[in-house]
Amino acid sequence: MVWVEPEPVSAPALKKIADLPVSSLSEVLSRYSSVVITGGSSGIGKSFIELCAKLNPEVVFCNLSRRAPVINIEKLKLRHFPCDLAQCVEISRVVPEVENFLTREVSKGRMLLINNSGFGTYGPFPEPNLSNTLEMIDVNVRAVTQLTGLLLPLLKARGGTIANVASIAAFMPVTYTAAYAASKAYVLHWSLALNEELRGSGVRSMAFCPGTTTTNFFERAGVKSAAMAGRVSQSSEDVATALLRAIGREQPQAVSGLANKLMIGFCTKLPKPLAARLVARVTGRYWQKQVGG
Repeated sequence: MVWVEPEPVSAPALKKIADLPVSSLSEVLSRYSSVVITGGSSGIGKSFIELCAKLNPEVVFCNLSRRAPVINIEKLKLRHFPCDLAQCVEISRVVPEVENFLTREVSKGRMLLINNSGFGTYGPFPEPNLSNTLEMIDVNVRAVTQLTGLLLPLLKARGGTIANVASIAAFMPVTYTAAYAASKAYVLHWSLALNEELRGSGVRSMAFCPGTTTTNFFERAGVKSAAMAGRVSQSSEDVATALLRAIGREQPQAVSGLANKLMIGFCTKLPKPLAARLVARVTGRYWQKQVGG
């Protein structure tokens, strides 16, 4: 693999990034020589790889997930590292492999770490399965923290960005998916605090908060139908584009979709006990539909 150093982006160009159309997002991507992403085999992660590979074929991708992504893009520079992110020993094993690969194949250039992998559970706690909920916390919370911590020395040496995929559920207590919402609240607040700690280091951290997305999330969560997605659901391609745009704008926190932004703006102004009660009325109706078939 031959690495070509990307041209630096000028200061005037950086100021205009916030207004760039999708077709110009390659300017954002040109700041990075490599992308390390989790959960790139499906959903938002796969769409992000596909988008970035089309915008800048020179970017090298390292994917960490159980399954390898199936992406038919000519000259795609993708290396898959099989890893069960629910197992801390797996992450400890795979990180040196990723670092050795990047040192060998991409000797310089800024890194982009996308902590994307995650899943949810649905049902009154501890249903539907306590062990599944604990596995979810391992993937959504511990894996994000562990992988970032292990890769941080390399990120500081090269410079780069840590983008953690949270959720709009991070802003409120959500009944029937309480542990999932709490895990994403951790991702949101941890990302923002980490960003402040990293000031001046050449690395920044951000939290990206999508809403309901047309992926296999609901199936994985045990929901019988995607009715909860409603009319505000976004495609994984649109969410991936919003993520890259947020990275380009250097936003420490970004919510995907206007409807989601309006909802979060309303909910965050309410006392949390009241927000929990209002959300419970909505999610409770969906839970009754699940129980009733």
